[in-house]
Amino acid sequence: MSAPSRPGRSTAAFASLWTGAGLVTAFGVFLAMTHWRLFLTIVVAAAVAGLGGGSLVLIRRREARLRRERLLEIAHLDRVDVMSGTDFEFLTADLLRRDGFRSVEVVGRAGDRGVDVLATAPDGRRIAVQCKRQQKKVGSDRVRNLIGAIHGTYAGRVGVLVTNADFTAPAVDEAAGRILLMNRADLARWMNGRPFDL
Repeated sequence: MSAPSRPGRSTAAFASLWTGAGLVTAFGVFLAMTHWRLFLTIVVAAAVAGLGGGSLVLIRRREARLRRERLLEIAHLDRVDVMSGTDFEFLTADLLRRDGFRSVEVVGRAGDRGVDVLATAPDGRRIAVQCKRQQKKVGSDRVRNLIGAIHGTYAGRVGVLVTNADFTAPAVDEAAGRILLMNRADLARWMNGRPFDL
């Protein structure tokens, strides 16, 4: 006759787990009964935090949707050609945000050293953007201004000059290997959904 089999280690571990879970539950019920005000405060605080976090997500989604709708409405060359320089700076900032840039900030003002928008690319590179909304071609003096800003006040950033016009040949030569240029055709492609490429 064979000896009776003993319960395995897994059965004992399972029983210990259930016993521990029962003790924790009993302790929780005891605390809830004896300190019901504290328990209720914790439950309400957790619910409020959950609702607040959910509301924040909904607000951010709504802002992103409104930004996309605004871009679809105004991101056309005929609209850009008649907007103010400030509106063009904000359009550029919104396009950067659309493409996943972070810490996007419009800084254009008098004495800005030719930089209108600052941002951080998804890969971590920081950029400084000069926006030129004008009818005539952008000359080499504007390129030199931005290069100076990149080597001075905005050191360590990639310089980008965006225009709704085009660049003179000397401006293109001046920029070569130093800053990025985005002309009218590039801007049109960017507004039509092509991601900004550093």
